[in-house]
Amino acid sequence: MQTKIAPSILSADFSVMGEAVKKLGLAGADMIHCDVMDGSFVEPITFGGQMVKNIRPLTDLKLDVHLMIEHPKTQIKFFADAGADVITVHYGACNKISPDYLRETLELIKSYGVACGAVVNPDVPVEKIFPVFEMCDLVLLMSVFPGYGGQKFIPEVMDKIRKAREYAVKIGRPEMDIEIDGGVTTENAAAIRAAGANVLVAGSAVFGAPDMRAAINKIKG
Repeated sequence: MQTKIAPSILSADFSVMGEAVKKLGLAGADMIHCDVMDGSFVEPITFGGQMVKNIRPLTDLKLDVHLMIEHPKTQIKFFADAGADVITVHYGACNKISPDYLRETLELIKSYGVACGAVVNPDVPVEKIFPVFEMCDLVLLMSVFPGYGGQKFIPEVMDKIRKAREYAVKIGRPEMDIEIDGGVTTENAAAIRAAGANVLVAGSAVFGAPDMRAAINKIKG
């Protein structure tokens, strides 16, 4: 199974975001992870659809838009129109609204021809999103609590990765993308891959490295 590295531009210098995105392509990144925060579902505010729209012409890499926001259904059109290739939404945000809101949001994302995925925080059992696995193009497991970069990987999430991969196999989707986000480093990436994750989001480990390409290659293994 191909391992994909999705550096998070949350760790980039926002004043030169265009250059940062171009460097990621040259350094061998597979995707670009865009962390969208609204100051409500998580405390910080990052950026909206305009950022995605502005970096879209600068890269051929897939734009992986991670919506850490309340009421994500209201924002899907903006990010789809901006050029997102993948949009992921949180089980926690959706479930607060209604039991059907997550499925409805995933269906809306797919209606725009965009890949979709469900996300769970470290304290949410992965089994909570098993009912929507079959409609997801990927699932995203947070290995830190969302909101801030530079946090340490929560080791208990390893078991959730294994459970997610086992369930993907069980439903006939053995090659399904299982993404991990938070605290990924050159030191723990091999264990994360071995547990069953094949899409690794890395922020500080890439942007803080003296050699971005070398860091990406090591994380990819």
